[in-house]
Amino acid sequence: MKFNELGLSPGVMKAVTEMGFTELTPIQEQTFALIREGRDLIALAETGSGKTSACGIPLAEQVDLRVSGIQALILVPTRELALQYVDELELIGRHSGIAPFAIYGGFSMSIQKAKLESGVHILVATPGRLIDHLYNSTLTLENVRTVVLDEADEMLKMGFIEDVNFILSCILSKHQTLLFSATMAAEVAELANTFLRDPVRIELNREKVSPQSISHRFRFIAHQDRLPVLKQYFAEENPGQTIVFCNSKRNGELLFQGLRGVVHSLEYIHGGLEQDRRTSIFDRFKKGKIQVMVATDVAGRGLDFSQVSHIFNYDFPGAAENYVHRTGRTGRMGREGIAISLVTGRDLVAVKRLCREKHIRADWDGTAPDLDKAVAGDASRGPASRGSHRGTRNRKR
Repeated sequence: MKFNELGLSPGVMKAVTEMGFTELTPIQEQTFALIREGRDLIALAETGSGKTSACGIPLAEQVDLRVSGIQALILVPTRELALQYVDELELIGRHSGIAPFAIYGGFSMSIQKAKLESGVHILVATPGRLIDHLYNSTLTLENVRTVVLDEADEMLKMGFIEDVNFILSCILSKHQTLLFSATMAAEVAELANTFLRDPVRIELNREKVSPQSISHRFRFIAHQDRLPVLKQYFAEENPGQTIVFCNSKRNGELLFQGLRGVVHSLEYIHGGLEQDRRTSIFDRFKKGKIQVMVATDVAGRGLDFSQVSHIFNYDFPGAAENYVHRTGRTGRMGREGIAISLVTGRDLVAVKRLCREKHIRADWDGTAPDLDKAVAGDASRGPASRGSHRGTRNRKR
């Protein structure tokens, strides 16, 4: 289905066209009419499926400019996701007079209060900061008609369950609730049973299949060969925007130093950075001013970098869900993406589990290991170190 078939208002349609949207993604096609009808919704969808716009476009359509106050509330787990959401909403509503705003911790309450008093139609918020404003009576939710819980499983995993319950109990007006989650954990199901009314359930990842627009490639190497092999990939494949993931802040720092001078523009993002610095890096990366971003898992979920061509797992993630969240930074909105993981002997059990649980077909660059023989606690470090580090030759499936 195409956006010009939806009967959008002229302002929103103009914005959608300027954003380059022509056809709806599956999550947008299945949810758009339901959101317009005011139905409660549970949508289980993979990262990168287009759910930000799936919410943003119908919410922009529903805003009544004659009504003052917050009409839609979007709860998200992180500041970065809040900023991503409000950026998208500003683009969608720029010809319609719609005022979106994001509130999150680590930023001046007084500045946020002033903006709220000037008029906000769609509020994006992290749970803790929203409660701060509720306690200080600097905002009211009396006009809220739509509540969105995005990355619901992640919010609950981060310990926000009591905050979310409190916020939802404060919304007394009649409203619809839209719950988006990658998985249907027990706490998510309990939340839905408590606060959603006869919800429609849409499941686009029934078997938790990783996005099919991503090519999953693996390279079995000795631990000490990872840096030269990664450099060889950069030389041979000439990737576009790239994120390289590490499992720890220390490993990320070492890799960042090792890649200096190898790529055109390089940055390193981790959870220990000040919020202003993190926001600046994400913003510059999103605008294409950074080619390669070395990252810990702080960047592994929820953030929409639509132009990322390659993801490298320099350190292989131990949990299958972390692999999915990392690689979900590429292949977004139907675009093709490439995920390349550097695998040592100690990672083989995790790779075997990943392929089984997430139905991923491993595509091996070079010699493929025998995953059937992989056992827990294997201390081997992969094949013997070799002089040649060819990254893309002799691919085996």
